[in-house]
Amino acid sequence: MTIINEDTICAIATGRGGAIGIVRVSGPEAVSITDNIFTPADKGGAPLAERQPYTLAFGRITDDGGETVDDVLVSLFRAPHSYTGEDSTEISCHGSAYILQRVMQLLIAHGCRAAGPGEFTRRAFLNGKMDLSQAEAVADLIASTSAATHRLAVNQMRGGFSRELALLRDKLLRLTSLLELELDFSDHEELEFADRTELDTTAAQVETAISRLASSFSVGNAIKNGVPVAIVGETNAGKSTLLNALVGEERAIVSDIHGTTRDVIEDTTDIGGVTFRFIDTAGIRDTDDTIERLGIDRTFKKISQADIVIWMLDATDTTTRSAQAAGKILPLCQGKQLIVAHNKADLAPQASMPAMPNLPQGARSISISAKQGTNIDRLRQMLVEAAGLPEISSADVVVTNVRHYEALALALDAIRRVRQGLADGLPSDLVAQDLRDCLHRLAEIVGGEITTEETLQNIFKHFCIGK
Repeated sequence: MTIINEDTICAIATGRGGAIGIVRVSGPEAVSITDNIFTPADKGGAPLAERQPYTLAFGRITDDGGETVDDVLVSLFRAPHSYTGEDSTEISCHGSAYILQRVMQLLIAHGCRAAGPGEFTRRAFLNGKMDLSQAEAVADLIASTSAATHRLAVNQMRGGFSRELALLRDKLLRLTSLLELELDFSDHEELEFADRTELDTTAAQVETAISRLASSFSVGNAIKNGVPVAIVGETNAGKSTLLNALVGEERAIVSDIHGTTRDVIEDTTDIGGVTFRFIDTAGIRDTDDTIERLGIDRTFKKISQADIVIWMLDATDTTTRSAQAAGKILPLCQGKQLIVAHNKADLAPQASMPAMPNLPQGARSISISAKQGTNIDRLRQMLVEAAGLPEISSADVVVTNVRHYEALALALDAIRRVRQGLADGLPSDLVAQDLRDCLHRLAEIVGGEITTEETLQNIFKHFCIGK
């Protein structure tokens, strides 16, 4: 259903500092308001209202006193064939912040309202130009920082995820229809329109598909937000030096003084097409310093939250401090990828590196010099291997949104109740209720059951202005 908005909105749609800036206008009066401030350059040129849609018009923006603000190009779109589904214009002018603000002021003076975050995309959703999962993919596309996040966002925006859900919905509707038909003839208990074996087979197919989508969230979340990597170890082992080497800039203070890092420092970088979120932590040691103690407590918390742990060891330290720290670090590394990095290898022969017994199965070891850059490229390769993320193509459907995952988890629980109900021989009305619940959860993802203003506001508030 098309939603008719009574107001016309405008916003600057480009970032600062570019040579070109664009102001977007959308709503019932978009064309007439733009006409009020736009003068075509062609002699005797027709106003925008009389021009063909999907064309460009060259001219100038003038204020009410006739003074030229800028020479511009205006793109003209007509409902319903526009991004928002409404009449729209896009004013391309020079990227001066002053010019852009003047154009905005003139539009508002003639009847526009400044758009809120994501309001153009929100109107596109409300006008049926895209479903809610596609609308959210717009924000993901803008925020993409790697080839993998870009591919996932493009696939979702083009409806890859929506098509998967539509197939599931068709299967569920067929099941529901058969059960609802039985309910219509409930006074004839001997009638059974739906073969229970066939129902369970179809429900099993739906369960498998939903489970696959829900399981993909662990990969999708890592691709979208970065694989968390905790760099841990004793004080002065070279953790901050390693962070700086991995991200390619001086993010952490490096000092020979023990306990320099007292809080968590995070930064992200792309390695082999995978985004890693590195976490430099406070050095582990016994201390009476209250602030440093808090930092060490946070270190243990970050280990538990990380997918990969780089345990830094000082290859020049021949004392038993590393063995003592192992008792605190290794129990937290169960189920995680562990890389033991023997640092300062340029200052110590290989033979002097302490042996580390009782490492978890699959733990990797490497000799490095964070300061000299020795074996840092090999460590990067080990990180990509430890992440274990599959190669993502533009055709793959991978869940990256927490809201989508939560809805899928609830849908999965509902379809499993359906199968259990069929196995237990529950009445059709009870099984049908669980089927409807599953349908409802899937519909929440694409927006079919989103009815509250609060929910929509929460989704679109994180969009940038102008989109």
